Amino acid sequence: MEHLFEKYQQKLRLTQIDFVRSAMEEINWEARLIGIKGARGIGKTTLLLQYIKLNLNDSLTETLYVSLDTLWFNTHSLVDLATDFVKKGGKYLFLDEVHKYAGWAQEIKNIYDDQPNLKIVFTGSSLLEILNARADLSRRAVVYHMQGFSFREYIGLETGIVFKKLSLNQLLENHLKEASLINEVIKPFQYFDRYLSQGYYPFYKEQPELYQSRLEQVINMILEIELPLLRGVELSYIRKVKQLLVIISESVPFIPNVSKLSEKIGLNRATLLSYLHYLDEIGLTKNLFKEAYGISRLQKPSKIYLENTNLIFTLSKENANVGNIRETFFANQLAYHHQLTYTENGDFLINDKYLFEIVGKNKNNQQIKDLSNAYIAADDIEYGFGHKIPLWLFGFLY
Repeated sequence: MEHLFEKYQQKLRLTQIDFVRSAMEEINWEARLIGIKGARGIGKTTLLLQYIKLNLNDSLTETLYVSLDTLWFNTHSLVDLATDFVKKGGKYLFLDEVHKYAGWAQEIKNIYDDQPNLKIVFTGSSLLEILNARADLSRRAVVYHMQGFSFREYIGLETGIVFKKLSLNQLLENHLKEASLINEVIKPFQYFDRYLSQGYYPFYKEQPELYQSRLEQVINMILEIELPLLRGVELSYIRKVKQLLVIISESVPFIPNVSKLSEKIGLNRATLLSYLHYLDEIGLTKNLFKEAYGISRLQKPSKIYLENTNLIFTLSKENANVGNIRETFFANQLAYHHQLTYTENGDFLINDKYLFEIVGKNKNNQQIKDLSNAYIAADDIEYGFGHKIPLWLFGFLY
């Protein structure tokens, strides 16, 4: 265990705390068992280490961070680690990448039951099955989902100016006031295009010139390692899944014709629908349905977007469609805390109440003018008027 503690201390020393994600304040860190899931590369590890550095600096001998993909676990069990740690006075155990460890759910359940004075925080893939795990962690774990930077967070990291988060109601009712307050301090369009192309994943700061190639590596690791490991997708089909992602990235947006798509990429209907479901689960796409509940993996989505706009620029460098980029940005920023469903009257229905059409600055509201609770999210405008709201402002919701 000494080796693990030494590696943890090295990581902790290198962890910067000059900028902290807003997810930090959304988590109830007092809970005994906390799960944080999210796609690869969106900052889960950094969040854990920042929390330790900011809140447990006086209790470092009682704290341990470990990634479960380390070779140490080839000859040791997680239960043994926790038992030994508690014997030596351990109180806070942070477990990263739990999906890399076979039987993680059962062992964490045993640790939770046998070590009542130990607090456990664990992270894993978006495909982490908490509710369906055999150990039934759903009654024990408080689970949070984490995604990449919002536009607000990106501006905070770039400028050092941290703007407050807006609720959807604040934005709808006072968008002119909120946009004015922001425009008095910065010019959002100075940062917006760069955010859309390479500002979503926290590692964009490390080597900006290599960002697209690094993101492509992340996509490949998700498809080639996590999908086969956690959903049993055959490696021989991964090339077809990549082909499917490219098709989605170049669409305006993508409205799936399952029969034609099955024929084009050589997958039967049931397999194709399962893969579309898995891509949404793993955080590479956002599937839009006519209803928000009771979605099965064999149900056809009405529309499909990539999960964020950075993926569009990586998968479709030359053929990125501006309409698709706008709608993808809106869907990504809203879906984190709100319910999105497909509607035939506009582009999105939010929380079964608000209808949105996503447009360029010169398009009118003809399509939704007679509908109640209908709004325009318009690109390329600094300020809105009435029910016409700047698209960029929706990036301040988290």
